[in-house]
Amino acid sequence: MKSFKLVALEVIEDGKSVEIPLEDGLIINKENERASWLLEAYSDLSLYDYFKKIHVESREVIVQAVITKRDNDPAFFQTKIVSLTNFDQHISVLFEGQLRRTRSDYSELLLDSLLEKGLGGQTLLDEFKDKMKSKPKLKIKHE
Repeated sequence: MKSFKLVALEVIEDGKSVEIPLEDGLIINKENERASWLLEAYSDLSLYDYFKKIHVESREVIVQAVITKRDNDPAFFQTKIVSLTNFDQHISVLFEGQLRRTRSDYSELLLDSLLEKGLGGQTLLDEFKDKMKSKPKLKIKHE
């Protein structure tokens, strides 16, 4: 197993994303035969009902995670909530799932989103270069 610092997390559902404010976070590559990952988000108590609904319904959600440093490309995981713990001021949400896209797919997702906006030619190239530097959060299509 390998563990890493989780520095940013977003839940993506139905084309919408919810940014999860992290007090702390951890991500673990279990390195098992199922290629499972665990993601723990220690977050604000106000999100308890949001996560409780997902957990009770046993829904799968895609999470976009930034690992180790904020300027790293996000990684996408297909997950389920396996544990939700309520503390005095915070909650701990434990997700388990599989890596959905590799880091190299970020550029493809970015290019796709820019093409969907109708950009082309030099404008497309300039915008692509700018966004590759700033690494904005991207929404992914459900497949």
